Amino acid sequence: MWVVGLGPGDRASVPADALALLASAPRVVLGPVAADVAELLGHLDWAPLAGLDDLPTDAVVAAVDPEAYAIAQRFPGAQTSPPRARLRERAIGAQVARLVEVGGHLRRECPWDREQTIPSIVPFTIEEAFEVADAVASGDPDKQLDEVGDLLFQSVFLAQLLEEDAYGDLGTIATAQADKLISRHPHVYGDVRAADADHVLDMWEASKRVERADQGIFHDLPPGLPSLAFATKAQKRAAAVGFTYADLAGALAALVEEVRELEQDPSPDELGDVLFAAVAVARQLAADPEVALRGTAQRFRGRVERAAAAAREAGERFELLDPAAQLRWYEAVGRT
Repeated sequence: MWVVGLGPGDRASVPADALALLASAPRVVLGPVAADVAELLGHLDWAPLAGLDDLPTDAVVAAVDPEAYAIAQRFPGAQTSPPRARLRERAIGAQVARLVEVGGHLRRECPWDREQTIPSIVPFTIEEAFEVADAVASGDPDKQLDEVGDLLFQSVFLAQLLEEDAYGDLGTIATAQADKLISRHPHVYGDVRAADADHVLDMWEASKRVERADQGIFHDLPPGLPSLAFATKAQKRAAAVGFTYADLAGALAALVEEVRELEQDPSPDELGDVLFAAVAVARQLAADPEVALRGTAQRFRGRVERAAAAAREAGERFELLDPAAQLRWYEAVGRT
């Protein structure tokens, strides 16, 4: 089977190699395309795609890039034009371009979107980032896809606003980001060898220190970050110059010591030291403390809700019980 990509969907973008391949096919199965694309292929012997279940193994299927890639995924053994990896890139490009088009249309036609500025949008961007973290903690892939989509649109819309001010567009941003990632991965795009993931992070931080030599050890440390993220980033910056625990045991020992000090002096400062030490443990575990804490909070919420439901089934109102009785219900549902 051949799966042929016809470009993003308009006649002017149909690749010449696709036309040449289709011209040599005895019969083509054509997915839904715009009228002008169908007209361009009108000289071919083709039939509309009715479904994927009954396609013969020697079929030549043509569709716009996103649909062509979806079909290629359904048939892993199929040959593709362009090659499968390139078809994937083109399909994603077409789908992101559609999102950009939607963003531009909203900016022109929606009264609310027309009024937005970069400062007014940023709070929504931060909110969407937290919702992505919440979705990751939930472990629900569908929710993760949805929330990542919301965050992606925030980037698209911010790029639209930057473009209107002639600072650059989404393509400029994507190119700069790709160039930066390539420069910071010499072990992938160059001759440098990386022993392990920790070595990669060390090289990444070293590269950023060179780029921002005038900013000191704690470069790019926004004061507005949430506390856990701020602590994590501060520790990463210190670790980049060697100031960190050698292993998990060292970080855990420091956490235990900070807890002892909190017991002796139950103060906000000592509590902060405990939390900061816990972040160091998270780093040794290669865990994001924000995601870990959010997951724990969600599990706590679920368990309390189950405890309240169990109490209600027994004829009791959880919120009216004394703490000891509430704890008994909490422990009971935890054992189920």
